[in-house]
Amino acid sequence: MFDTISSFSDLLDAVWGVFISLKISSVIDILILWYIFYHAFRLIRETRALQLVQGILILVIFYLIAFVCDLQAIRYLLKNFFQWGILAVVILFQPELRRIIEKLGRTRIANLRPGVDNATTAEMWAAAIEAVCDAAVNLSATCTGALIICERRTRLGEQIDTGTLLDCQPSAAVFGNIFYPNTPLHDGAVIMRDGKIHAAGCFLPKPQKEELIAKQLGSRHRAAIGMSENSDAVVIVVSEETGTISVAENGELTRGYSREGLAKLLKNRLMPVDKSGSAGGNFVGRVISGWKRK
Repeated sequence: MFDTISSFSDLLDAVWGVFISLKISSVIDILILWYIFYHAFRLIRETRALQLVQGILILVIFYLIAFVCDLQAIRYLLKNFFQWGILAVVILFQPELRRIIEKLGRTRIANLRPGVDNATTAEMWAAAIEAVCDAAVNLSATCTGALIICERRTRLGEQIDTGTLLDCQPSAAVFGNIFYPNTPLHDGAVIMRDGKIHAAGCFLPKPQKEELIAKQLGSRHRAAIGMSENSDAVVIVVSEETGTISVAENGELTRGYSREGLAKLLKNRLMPVDKSGSAGGNFVGRVISGWKRK
């Protein structure tokens, strides 16, 4: 116990020593590093590498806890992981790292822009959900195949790069034109971002365990499952054979949605928490709202 307190005290003394020895050059050095890390984070947001970085940060936190609490076994395991794990990361995420480096070479210094607040995002998605539901019902009635992805926290930059950027307001007519048979974009997926149609004709990853998926499901449903395995997106599928409306989330496919059922699910998943603390589909927000009403 004494050794642990002593180690923690030494750590605090070291941190304080660094703080009091800061110079102007050191501050400039820190600001430059912050700028580099900020733009590196913006690049990895568009790839699955963001999930990897989050996992590494959690392991670093565990290592610090093990160091402070003198947990020898955990320290030993994590230390060896950090020594050899970097090589494994480079091998496993070679395509993502290559894309990040390529984007870094094309990136220009840009002004920082404020993000969209929750109230604005909620308004954008409210109109978009109605358009998606209208389009799904219309396409279902004519058995026109469709694949619509609603992006959430996980950015889908890799898939967007495979399609055609549109950046337009959603409507049943626009979806109908995109998925009309034999048009250039009808075979790919539409990706929606912040309540707008961001790209169309996008290609999606294959599911991880394709052999376990029911054989009667076609390529659109398999692509939807694969996309939901690799992100937290909500994926809407309209079957070309039966007109059935399905939704893929977290690697699972649910089928047979009506317009009302689809609208309810999308509002629960996509409507963000507003500043007053209420939420469209947020469990914590709903509990708090119900408690306040009581």
